[in-house]
Amino acid sequence: MIEETPSRTRSAFQRDRDRILHSTAFRRLAHKTQVFVPLDGDHFRTRLTHTIEVGQIARALARALALDEDLAEAVALSHDLGHPPFGHAGEDALTVCMARYGGFDHNVQALRIVTKLERRYARYDGLDLTWETLEGLVKHNGPLLGPHARIDLPAYFAEVDAAFPLELDSFAGAEAQSAAIADDIAYNAHDIDDGLRAGLFSLEEIAAVPFVGALLEEVLTLYPGLERTRVIHELTRRVITRFVEDVIDEAQARLAALQPRTAADIRAAGRPMVAFSPTMAQAERGVKAFLFSNMYRHPRIMTVRDQARAAISWLFPAFLEQPGLMPQEWAALATASGEEARAARVVADYIAGMTDRYALNEYRRLSGRAVVL
Repeated sequence: MIEETPSRTRSAFQRDRDRILHSTAFRRLAHKTQVFVPLDGDHFRTRLTHTIEVGQIARALARALALDEDLAEAVALSHDLGHPPFGHAGEDALTVCMARYGGFDHNVQALRIVTKLERRYARYDGLDLTWETLEGLVKHNGPLLGPHARIDLPAYFAEVDAAFPLELDSFAGAEAQSAAIADDIAYNAHDIDDGLRAGLFSLEEIAAVPFVGALLEEVLTLYPGLERTRVIHELTRRVITRFVEDVIDEAQARLAALQPRTAADIRAAGRPMVAFSPTMAQAERGVKAFLFSNMYRHPRIMTVRDQARAAISWLFPAFLEQPGLMPQEWAALATASGEEARAARVVADYIAGMTDRYALNEYRRLSGRAVVL
């Protein structure tokens, strides 16, 4: 972290949020896949609109819990910066390509972006974010060391932690926890919306999920004969409302039981303070299971993912073998060290920063093949 003069008009967390909003990586999210490739239609969520929705829900939770709204929003807006083109299909492809070179993970990539890859400021690389925002970005899904860790510690996380300790064995602060659960709420709700509007499943089919079925019955009882598009919207907004209200109630109960005096007490609590109640957690798992089977594994989605994965899988070895195919500054970075692993990381950074459209254009230009998504 670089010593900087405090702003006269913004808190440190507001400055973090603004730097994220003005970053190149954030703008690129407008043209990166959430579930549907943007070429499928103008009204499906992109990675950017998803991120904005997460930020809105995170702020709502923080406000209700008397937390710092700007910190919650900063973590929410940064959490998906590291996603490559084509969503999880692109990440799957890069993970395979980078298997020999340290792997690829979009959370790690987000940290690389905000600490290294954004090259905009005169005095440093990255965005020089506060400790709390970096901690939230790294640990929003839980501790990375100790009994609560769910994954092995990625090498870049360890590298940053060695220079700038982030207390990787504890939970993140309550604001980052708010951002993490806001992510779950947002994508569950908007994937129901997008999946219904795309015709991947019907209202009757998703009504088999008890939580959703009860909300749909409520809408149809209140508004008999309502047109389908309005039914979908009324259903989606109720999904968000029920999830948000449940999290607020559960978090207030957990905080009341803990009686934290400082943010450190929340980090050391041994479990998240911002969470679903057990009943709602079960309902949320039911929604996820339905979407996994009926949306994320739908033949239409899988066909696009397979084509997108093939494009990324072709580009990576092409750039690694011939760095000169990349723009000059990237080619220079790839060849500077003379080490294949370092060159591979540069190629992964370059590809991960691509938008869907740019990746398709590069694949078409270099391979002579067209991908019809």
